[in-house]
Amino acid sequence: MRLTTKGRFAVTAMIDVALRGRMGPVNLSSISQRQRISLSHLEQLFAKLRRHELVESTRGPGGGYSLGRKAAEITVAQIILAIDGDIDQESRPLNEVPGAVKRCTTDELWAAVNRRAIEFLDSVTLQSLVDEQIARGVLIERERPLRAPVVPAATRPPLRVNAPNSVFALGAMLVKRS
Repeated sequence: MRLTTKGRFAVTAMIDVALRGRMGPVNLSSISQRQRISLSHLEQLFAKLRRHELVESTRGPGGGYSLGRKAAEITVAQIILAIDGDIDQESRPLNEVPGAVKRCTTDELWAAVNRRAIEFLDSVTLQSLVDEQIARGVLIERERPLRAPVVPAATRPPLRVNAPNSVFALGAMLVKRS
């Protein structure tokens, strides 16, 4: 099993969505700013997460991503599997690969390590990671609204201007003065 930067970024972004998802869909640009992950990278990751039904997307203003199911039902192994592909492919011993040379290797050792890693990551839920973040005191700031709230303008009485509003009114005013 490979633990890649992509997988690490995906787990980090999923924690972000789980922490802030109660306030509605979380947009990728806000995750990008908070977690310092490039927006194009996040778009690729979330496309894979969506295909595996770990997140749901909402289009339009105020749209973004929310969890596809409860955080307690999503494991770190599922997130990494969605991003990095089939983790069982790497656990296949070399002597089962067609054309591999038969030799004394430690394939069984690494296969066992791989199985243990998968078992461990499968036991860690997204909810447990969120709970750890909350216990550490991570502040969940409210998202800034996309638009400023509409504040009614103060009503003032119309300003009475004693100026002419046309050429004819100006001429009439000048005639009266002379």
